[in-house]
Amino acid sequence: MTEHNVPSTAQKLIYGCMGLGGSWSDEPHGTVHVDEAAAAVEAALAAGITLFDHADIYRRGKSEAVFGEVLAATPGLRGRIRLQTKCGIRLGGPGLAGHYDLSRESILERVGASLQRLQTDFVDVLLLHRPDPLTDVAEVAAAVGQLLAEGKVRAIGVSNMSGAQIQALQDRLEVPVVANQLEMSLLKRAWLESTVLVNHAESLDYSFPHGTLEYCASNGVTLQAYGALARGLYTGAGPDDPTAAEAATAELVAELAREHSTTGEAVLLGWLMKHPAGIAPVIGTVNPARIAACADAARVARAMTRAQWYGLWVTARGSNLP
Repeated sequence: MTEHNVPSTAQKLIYGCMGLGGSWSDEPHGTVHVDEAAAAVEAALAAGITLFDHADIYRRGKSEAVFGEVLAATPGLRGRIRLQTKCGIRLGGPGLAGHYDLSRESILERVGASLQRLQTDFVDVLLLHRPDPLTDVAEVAAAVGQLLAEGKVRAIGVSNMSGAQIQALQDRLEVPVVANQLEMSLLKRAWLESTVLVNHAESLDYSFPHGTLEYCASNGVTLQAYGALARGLYTGAGPDDPTAAEAATAELVAELAREHSTTGEAVLLGWLMKHPAGIAPVIGTVNPARIAACADAARVARAMTRAQWYGLWVTARGSNLP
């Protein structure tokens, strides 16, 4: 495997840009959406965030487009940040709401379109968005090699893949896979539950490929957690009739926030970041105040005790550990 200058993402917050750009329709974005993106970027930078996560399909390309307008209007911004985007999902098609496409031609086409919308010459990291059962790994390797050689991509990663799938890809690549983006939060805990439910009946309630966390840790693959804030479930945006576990968890999050003189958002993110796998949470809110509320997460991760960490887990699962 050749040496490559890989941008580090471990133990850092990432700003997820999926909420930028207006609706998911084909309706064009407007000035208000560019202004919203600019405010989100400013808040993220103030919170110490420098990696911005995109995908070619977000808001049907409008997320990248409004971000590109912010970049173009802000001299020096591109040099202060890192950009990450994804390809591999196609929305629509004959008789389909969407399908996956990691063919060589598709990867090259979609990356080119993303660069144009983002108004930049390169992205720091390209993630393959979802596994495509029709993937020819040699084609993926050829596309990645071409993009790296042309300077359009500086590192490669994946999303929603198991350790075995990453290894199959890595066997054909000349550069390391640097990241794997998965849904991980105090709500979506299959990644965690699976580690303690081996040989236990409860394991049937969770679906997560065993060994993926261990593979990523052993091979320097940063785990990026999307949905990290559980869509506000525990920090004030929950339903009017929460379950007993949801209500108790929200109460505990608030209690720990008071104890650590911080926010509920920082508690949730700190809980993820305390895990030794080196999880980098992705923040998806467009609300500048809520982005700012996340800034304290790394400190909270260091300050959180083992008992507090386990207390959040057990409360969220609504039952004791086996």
